[in-house]
Amino acid sequence: MLGLNRATLYYEPAPETALNLQLMRLMDEQYLKMPFLGVIKMTVWLRGQGYQVNPKRVRRLLRKMGLEALYPKPKTTKPGEGHLIYPYLLRNLAVTHVNQVWSADITYIPMPRGFMYLVAVMDWFSRYVLTWQLSNTVDGVFCLDALQQALLWGKPAIFNTDQGVQFTAHAFTDTLKAADIQISMDGRGRAFDNIFNERLWRSVKYEDVYVKEYTTVPALEAGLGSYFHLYNDDRPHQSLAYHTPAQVYFAK
Repeated sequence: MLGLNRATLYYEPAPETALNLQLMRLMDEQYLKMPFLGVIKMTVWLRGQGYQVNPKRVRRLLRKMGLEALYPKPKTTKPGEGHLIYPYLLRNLAVTHVNQVWSADITYIPMPRGFMYLVAVMDWFSRYVLTWQLSNTVDGVFCLDALQQALLWGKPAIFNTDQGVQFTAHAFTDTLKAADIQISMDGRGRAFDNIFNERLWRSVKYEDVYVKEYTTVPALEAGLGSYFHLYNDDRPHQSLAYHTPAQVYFAK
């Protein structure tokens, strides 16, 4: 169920200075608290922390992390040439059972000498994380791998993503179409159309990544495996009447 993307086997530290990696880590933490901060406000905030940075540097690093004010998404949020954009199907939709809606999203994972990207596929009703994958790039391969692994569990009626090239790529959307799954995509500029994945990233980072400060990819992989097991099987959710995601998902 929980696998490591083959791209991690060829992981190399990102060619960023120690200062830039520190700035990226700080901005990532601040973004989870205040996702409405744009380049100028983030620059002002960093200067208030004692870092003499200019907007040009902040803008470049935010783009590398895949963060944009009110739209915290993976690096490329624009669809590729020839890729279709699908309407957002979840507005005012009552999610009442498992496998009604699944979603996928990508987040940046800071490391001491670089960074990785993490994708997760989640069932909305139960909050159960069906699959996850790590990659050192944001190409679509690891997202497609995660989707294909998730479909071994069954299939949802609707699958929701953002408008990034990983999810608008024909290989990804054709896989959903072949399984007769409705495709839904977040509206541009709407940070919380995929709200449950956004909450998942906050939990992953504040409860595990920032606490453990993993120094190697194998350690990160093992740590996330343990965390997602805890998240799915041991951690009760108030929104689930203090049941765990696994209890709700497998009660189907």
